[in-house]
Amino acid sequence: MAGDATDELARRLVHVSGAVFPLSYLLGVMSWRELGWVLVAVATAAFCLEALRLYVGLDWAILQRLFDRLTRAYEQDNLAGYFLYLFSMALVALLFDPRSALPGILMLAIADPVSGLLGSGELRAAKQGFVLLVTFGVSLLIALSFVSLVPAVLGALAATLADGVKPAPWGYVLDDNLTIPIAAALAIEAGLRLPVGV
Repeated sequence: MAGDATDELARRLVHVSGAVFPLSYLLGVMSWRELGWVLVAVATAAFCLEALRLYVGLDWAILQRLFDRLTRAYEQDNLAGYFLYLFSMALVALLFDPRSALPGILMLAIADPVSGLLGSGELRAAKQGFVLLVTFGVSLLIALSFVSLVPAVLGALAATLADGVKPAPWGYVLDDNLTIPIAAALAIEAGLRLPVGV
């Protein structure tokens, strides 16, 4: 797996490109339901690629080079981050309404790569404090575009925690590509259900 700055920047640019999905809804190109099904289709295609990569092996040189550049060492024998990214986007798009799901999806597409560029790029148990503060700030700005302060703060806190802490139960890293949108959408939804005035 390549680990230089060019590969890290390439990973971050691919991450940001995922913002095209929520933007397609926000710009009226797709309905919310259509976006959910597009994400399911793309995540399913990614799952098929992962099955080929992990269980059959990829003999296609161009795909192997792409995987080597855009995946991390710990993903070599596990589902890669790009699949978890698409899966979590599809999941929140199907389970939550746009008000809760869109901030979580955009936190993954925007706040996470900002955090990654500021961090060292190495896998650590927790990120540095200033990186967490920036992640929280970017996530909060995103959430405030969709919901009021309390749900926005809860969503930003959840996304920051999901981004900043990398638990590895049973030796499997819980990738933030999976946890950020889910945690943020759940926290925003909880915040929206709090009594008025809280």
